[in-house]
Amino acid sequence: MVQQERPRANALEHEAIYIFREVAAQFERPVLLFSGGKDSISLVRLAQKAFWPSKIPFPLMHIDTGHNFPETIEFRDRLVQELGVELIVRKVQDSIDQGKVVEETGKYASRNTLQTTTLLDAIEEFKFDACIGGARRDEEKARAKERIFSVRDDFGQWDEKNQRPELFDMLNGEIEIGQNVRVFPISNWTELDVWSYIEKEKIEIPSIYFAHKRNVFFRDGLIWSAEDEVVYRTEDEVVEERMVRFRTVGDMSCTAAVESHADTIEKVVSEIRDSKISERGARIDDKRSEAAMEKRKQQGYF
Repeated sequence: MVQQERPRANALEHEAIYIFREVAAQFERPVLLFSGGKDSISLVRLAQKAFWPSKIPFPLMHIDTGHNFPETIEFRDRLVQELGVELIVRKVQDSIDQGKVVEETGKYASRNTLQTTTLLDAIEEFKFDACIGGARRDEEKARAKERIFSVRDDFGQWDEKNQRPELFDMLNGEIEIGQNVRVFPISNWTELDVWSYIEKEKIEIPSIYFAHKRNVFFRDGLIWSAEDEVVYRTEDEVVEERMVRFRTVGDMSCTAAVESHADTIEKVVSEIRDSKISERGARIDDKRSEAAMEKRKQQGYF
């Protein structure tokens, strides 16, 4: 089985490295959007390989909702220190304090959608012309429509009906003043591809991805962390301890856990291989409407 998967893994890695090098060749001020999650961690490893023995030639940027899992933030800070790369952090809380966005309230409140304003402001502040991210086409149907070089207009908006063809791996980074490009080096990867790469490369990831005992409660058939007050919980939602892990590590208030005993990368890979549910099935922000992700992307979301 491993021998059958290796050619695909090598092809995906080579494609991603090619994309990174095209970004460096075609753009003046690229940035790698880094969340501390498995996809962006894999991007960092791919960027290291693309430019070795030099350092990664662009900064990492995290749009911090203020509602991130503590394990993720601790890992982020430790990783950038070990790599010696520049980290730019821009906070959603600052956008709230400046009156640019309004904090949501209630049972399904989340800061996830508020990231768009903070991101667009940061792009303008630093004049980034290419933002590299870990979105994959298998995650969600709106992301399946994206090109690898996805152009945004001078308002940061995405037009899904006006995209450039990418034939024969030809990536066109030509943009007009004010435009920028969102770049997806692992667009053709699946969740299993990412985990298999982490396993093969022995990449360290935040502990929250592995099964651990956690105080949780159930709502809408999903498992929510009860260990931080940013996750809204009613008095009748009972807290209990369960063995869980997280398949994705977005905003705590919109990211649910899954019951699991997978406490090693090998066990996680096996679990993902057998899973019939998408990882974004545990993201409540994608369930607000059938076109929730597409509308956010049209507004400038990554």
